[in-house]
Amino acid sequence: MLKIGEFIYPWGSGHYSRMMRLNDALTDHVKDEFDVHYSSKDDVYEKLLKKFPDKKEKIHEILMPTPIDGKFGPSVSKSLLNILLPIANNPSLIRQIVNYLRKERQLYNKEKFDLVINDGDMGSNILANNRNIPSLFVTNQFRPKLYNSRSYLYPSLIFIAKQINKASKILVADSPPPYTMCEYNLNFIKESEEKVVYVGHFTNSKKIKNESITNLEKLVENNEFGYWMRTGNKSTNDGTGERYEEVFHQNEMKKEKRIISHARNESSIDSVTGKDGKKYSILDALEKKIDWIQIDIGFLSEQEKDTILNLCKYAVVNGSHTVMGEIMGGKSKPIIGIPIYDEHTNNIRWAEEKNLGILATKTKQVTQAISKIKENYDNFEDNLKEFSKEFVPNGAENSAKIAAEILEEKR
Repeated sequence: MLKIGEFIYPWGSGHYSRMMRLNDALTDHVKDEFDVHYSSKDDVYEKLLKKFPDKKEKIHEILMPTPIDGKFGPSVSKSLLNILLPIANNPSLIRQIVNYLRKERQLYNKEKFDLVINDGDMGSNILANNRNIPSLFVTNQFRPKLYNSRSYLYPSLIFIAKQINKASKILVADSPPPYTMCEYNLNFIKESEEKVVYVGHFTNSKKIKNESITNLEKLVENNEFGYWMRTGNKSTNDGTGERYEEVFHQNEMKKEKRIISHARNESSIDSVTGKDGKKYSILDALEKKIDWIQIDIGFLSEQEKDTILNLCKYAVVNGSHTVMGEIMGGKSKPIIGIPIYDEHTNNIRWAEEKNLGILATKTKQVTQAISKIKENYDNFEDNLKEFSKEFVPNGAENSAKIAAEILEEKR
């Protein structure tokens, strides 16, 4: 039986969602029987245990080094100090790297994989390369463009790029040029170009089973609103939320209806704020026909998310690549991007240059962006329709085909 190793970087949620969609697609394209071993840590490790309760022996907790959380995303200062010093219960980065590579090496030696697929985990690239095991590296960044405040990180980007380049193939989770949303996060070196395949976005290809319409869906129909998405790990999610709250306190937002998805499976978050300033449950707001201004939702079902995206006028995001692809390419809706990282800024700036959305780094710019989108909605719609025509949504399927071809060649 074939063995495939999947190594999933645990920072953020995009790596996990991509790999799970690819994992589903593998069964449709790999002809021979195969086993998959999954490796990650923290929230992703817990999600894997929950998703595959009968495969616990094939789910491995490997402590891949990740940045240290700050107030708004990773703390650059703490992460730099952590290179040599233990910080916030994290051993020094050097010790983390040694320990994590040792653990991965033990797994490689025990399982003897026929193929490894790495989403964000560069260490696995190195181990696969040393053992002549074919490896696929799934990514939406290679050597991101840095801004003046982060230019001192450039040497580390060169090092990371070299490790990514040790993969057999680099699968870019985006449409081919000139429709590559993550273009400014790539900047491939010459040696890597022959390995690069633009496989497309890893959108959800599963058909949503339409069940009975929910109370939330009934509440939002026939309303004009913006969809404000909080995504990412805790610090990114919290940082995004704080920035949103600053916007909501602006005078221009007093009549601007919005739905905020918190991406947290906590029903206690669910509430409706009426224009009267009072809080209601979703059911109460529906039954009392409350004229609402804000709806907070902990976690949307797939059906509810689909409905909200179809009905919203625009979406506000932090610049997550996966999310932007789903909204602009999948739903042809304009975005307003409030970035947390340079990676986000690069994605949003690309979208702004193509008139698909607007970059907003200051509170006032967000309300100005809302006005601009509404005033020029037809122009944004036309550009988004053109972008959607060239949008490649089946990245998971295309990646699975490449994996199947590699395994077929090994027979």
